[in-house]
Amino acid sequence: MSPLQQQQIAFAAHLRDPQTHALPAGVDPQRAALYRRLFRNNIAQLLARNFPVIHASVAAPAWSQVVDDFCRTHPARTPVFPRIGGEFVAFLQQRQAPAEAPWLAELARHEWMELELRIDDTPLPAHDPQGDLLAGVPVCSPWLRVACYQWPVQHIGPANTPLQAPATPTWLLARRGADGQVRFAELNAWAARLLELLAEPGPGSGEQRLRRLAAEAGAASDAAFAAQARALLQQLHAQGSVLGSRIDSAGGG
Repeated sequence: MSPLQQQQIAFAAHLRDPQTHALPAGVDPQRAALYRRLFRNNIAQLLARNFPVIHASVAAPAWSQVVDDFCRTHPARTPVFPRIGGEFVAFLQQRQAPAEAPWLAELARHEWMELELRIDDTPLPAHDPQGDLLAGVPVCSPWLRVACYQWPVQHIGPANTPLQAPATPTWLLARRGADGQVRFAELNAWAARLLELLAEPGPGSGEQRLRRLAAEAGAASDAAFAAQARALLQQLHAQGSVLGSRIDSAGGG
């Protein structure tokens, strides 16, 4: 490593944590102070924009401490500014949440999911939008996320900061539509499981996947359950979560 590289690494460490890492020799203290303020303020502003609900819901001292800890301790791996939010989520998942905000990591994950879907450039897979969803292999949108939370993150905000998690988890669907808008919907556990089954790669017709769901739910012979599952599959197709059926297969299992 060249002396210049060594100095750059030392200077970066000083910017992140000036209390631990001394200013490298030859660097003007006033200029270093300016860079420290720019670095910290830019990160703070970026995180506040990416996580507006958290920023509005967490007390200012606690928010400032979280930002400082993130700058000081988290070894971010991406140079891309829009992806720093993902690094922040990973950071929060590895640390103990503040006592006044035990839902912090989950709410961050929820807020980040929206931006993540907005910038997702995965192309749509080949599919027949009018294909038979039961006989064929269903194709899910790549702009789709299903997440389970201990906390009701969709209801947390400045006026609602619970300290006790409910007894039952919250399942949420996040989906980016053709118009570019990200929408959220609350699911029950078996609807979330259906989406997981539909998203599994490989063969297996829609009908076969519905049968797996019914078997897992202990309703293999329940005609009413089967009818509800088929109706949900059609609803997921109508809303764009399921794009259609796979073109290169008739759906054999």
